[in-house]
Amino acid sequence: MTSPAIDTHAQPRKQTLRVSAADLRIWAQASLEKLALPADDARLIADCLVQTSLWGIDSHGIARLPHYLGRIRGGSIHAKPEIRVRTTGPCTARIDGGHGHGIVICHRAMKEAISLALANGIGAVGVESSSHCGALGLYGRQATQKGLMALALTHSDAFVAPSGGRSKFLGTNPICLAVPTDDPGRPICLDMATSAVPWNRVMNARRENKPLEQGWALDAQGKPTTDPHTVACLLPLGDYKGYGLAFLIDLFCGPLNGMPFGPHIPAMYGDNGERRRLGSFMLAINPKMFSGGETLAHVATAMAKEARNQPRAAAARAVQVPGDPEYCMQEEREREGIPVEPGLLKEMQAWSQTLGVKVAFEPRPSDVAPARQEGGNPAS
Repeated sequence: MTSPAIDTHAQPRKQTLRVSAADLRIWAQASLEKLALPADDARLIADCLVQTSLWGIDSHGIARLPHYLGRIRGGSIHAKPEIRVRTTGPCTARIDGGHGHGIVICHRAMKEAISLALANGIGAVGVESSSHCGALGLYGRQATQKGLMALALTHSDAFVAPSGGRSKFLGTNPICLAVPTDDPGRPICLDMATSAVPWNRVMNARRENKPLEQGWALDAQGKPTTDPHTVACLLPLGDYKGYGLAFLIDLFCGPLNGMPFGPHIPAMYGDNGERRRLGSFMLAINPKMFSGGETLAHVATAMAKEARNQPRAAAARAVQVPGDPEYCMQEEREREGIPVEPGLLKEMQAWSQTLGVKVAFEPRPSDVAPARQEGGNPAS
């Protein structure tokens, strides 16, 4: 039996504040610097979170900063980690993140993969002792800016039931694939979780007390639920296929890098003082080493244009290619601002008071707009 949906009509109508990307960047960087992060690292994390929100991936955007602040303050994310890079072959390297912030560590890992690929055709970098690294699309696009193709993988603690199961075993374990086009700012980029939705979307729904969609999650008895407060685990994307991808991604990110897998990974929403012990895998490929490499970006551009011109289904707005939902959402949010829902705003205000950081955005009647559906592709 499906759990009853939350009766949102019985609650006071909530509205969503729209905030400019610039104001959010300023607040995020200042908050991180107050917790002793170096200015460059704080700026990188702030830029990445706001960019993710601009893409419409609210599960991994600025909404995650309060959680990161809690873990930095709790000690599980080191503000000034010792990141060690060890080259292990002409095309391979290992990075020990020193339990720093995952965005800083994985940005460094993809930078190393890019360097190896430019020199030798391919670069594969394993990451260990990291924490949550945000949206993988950040790293796929990092490589395409240098004209390279990319594969990025990471994993998480157990949130998702295996195919045929009813309790959590694997993480949302996302995958990103990216290919450059003629427009450096708009590569072909697929960033997706291997679960029906990212767990952070459940956390956002709990904070804002909003129901989930059918087919996303199970409760503690293994029954389908739409109530985020009763969710015990998510379902894999496409049942066996999503489960199979998640299983292999966990092996690439965890055991390959000496890190744990699934149920043995410390919980993201657990003890803020316990290190996450996450791994990642970054791969950059120089297309110029292959027969079609010189024209790949041009052909990818033409392929995308041809796909968008395909006849659309009656209910569809348009045919899109991977990355289009994010680019369309970014155009809208650059005009209208990034939505900050009431629950998130309350958390931001509390952290601002705790850290002594000024909030440059406050609700005003002219600023609010109804909450919109989260856009972009699902990530971990």
